[in-house]
Amino acid sequence: MHKELAPVQELDLSPYSVFTETEWASLRADTPMTLSMQEIEDLQSLNDFVSQEQVKNIYLPLSRLLAYYVEASQSLQFATKRFLGMQLTRTPFIIGIAGSVSVGKSTTARLLQALLSRWPASPKVDLITTDGFLYPNSVLETEGLMRRKGFPESYDRSALLKFLTDIKGGERKVRAPIYSHFFYDVMPGQHVTVEQPDILIVEGLNVLQTSHQPKAAKAVPFVSDFFDFSIYIDAEEQVLQRWYLERFMRLRETAFRDPGSYFHKFSTISNDKAQEIAKDLWQNINLENLRQNILPTRPRADLILTKGTDHSIETVALRKI
Repeated sequence: MHKELAPVQELDLSPYSVFTETEWASLRADTPMTLSMQEIEDLQSLNDFVSQEQVKNIYLPLSRLLAYYVEASQSLQFATKRFLGMQLTRTPFIIGIAGSVSVGKSTTARLLQALLSRWPASPKVDLITTDGFLYPNSVLETEGLMRRKGFPESYDRSALLKFLTDIKGGERKVRAPIYSHFFYDVMPGQHVTVEQPDILIVEGLNVLQTSHQPKAAKAVPFVSDFFDFSIYIDAEEQVLQRWYLERFMRLRETAFRDPGSYFHKFSTISNDKAQEIAKDLWQNINLENLRQNILPTRPRADLILTKGTDHSIETVALRKI
C-alpha cells in the first residue's frame, strides 16, 4: 500500500534555513572581535545605527562563514585550473550586497570590509558601489531618465560587466568610475583603481537582478554571475519609508546646507514642503524601483538579513539549496 503524500502546501519548500539573532550568534565560535566601538561608529552611514552587540552576534559569525566560502572557492578554482593545465593564480572572491535605498547596504559593506581585512591572513579587501556605473546626469536628462535614476536602465551595464570580467580575469589594475552623492552625479575623469584584491565587495540596488535574454540566446552574463556569495538586506516597506524620510530631513540640516550640494535647494524650503518632496521621491521613484526591480531579486541571495524598526538585524536566512 502506498504511503499517502503530504499536500504540497504542507511541505517546507523554503530554500533557506532561518536563524534568530541568538541562534546565529552561537555560530560565531572563536571568531575574535577586531573592531572597537569607535571604529563601528565611524563605519555607520547617516541614520543607520549598529550596536557592538550586533557586530558580535551577526557580522562575526558571517565573517566566519565567509572564511569557509573563500577557502572552498579557492580550492575549486585551483582544481579547475589544474585540470586545464593553467597557472595556479587566485581569482578574487566577489561578494554582492543588494537591497533598497535607505536599508543600510553601505554600512553592511563597510563593516564586512573591515572585518574581512582583519582575518589572520590579512587579505586585501576592496569595496566598490555600482553608483559609479550610473550614466552621467547629462545622459539621463537627454534620455528622460532622471526620475528613473537607480532603475536598471539608468546604469551602464556594459561598463559594469566589463569591470567585473576584468576583475575575475585577474587583470592587475581595473578602474571603476567614482560617483558623488554631494554632486549627485558621476565625476568626469575620476576613477578608483582596484588592484588584484583577495576579496571584492560590490554594493548596489540592483546587483542581483537578471534581465531578458536576447532572442538569439547569446550568452550575456548578469552582474550576479560574477558573485561568489550574495547578500540581500531586507526590511518592511513602511519601515524603509520612515528611514528614507528621516535621512532626507537630517541631510537638510547637514550636507544639503552646503551651497555646492546638488540638493541645496531643499535646505531652504519649509519642513512641510521638504516632507512632501521626500514622500514624492520615495513613493514615485524608490518604492516603485523596490517593488519592480529590487525586491524580486531577494530569492536569489545566498543570505538574507532582515531588519526591524530600530535598524537591528532580527533574522538571518542562509540558503541551503
